[in-house]
Amino acid sequence: MGKKLHKFSASDFGKETEAPKEDTFYFGQQNFKWMLIGLACIVVGFLLMMGPDANTVDGKLDPNAWNDDIFSIRRIRIAPLLIVIGFAIEVYAILKRK
Repeated sequence: MGKKLHKFSASDFGKETEAPKEDTFYFGQQNFKWMLIGLACIVVGFLLMMGPDANTVDGKLDPNAWNDDIFSIRRIRIAPLLIVIGFAIEVYAILKRK
């Protein structure tokens, strides 16, 4: 029968070998950049959603008045879209490998 070749011999046993150093932190600089971009999108989306409520006219509550600005494109379409995009960017930033 043929000789078996082993990686280690008896003379190698007990010798310390230097283990490769691992960077144990998962997120890199690119991850943090994408996280900040996502956070900025979320904050801008919430800021665009702000404004007077339906019964506020000139900063005062008036139950007899109606403010149509609560249905503006900015508050109904653009702001929520920016928030969802921001959360999608956050998911990408978390799952992105270094």
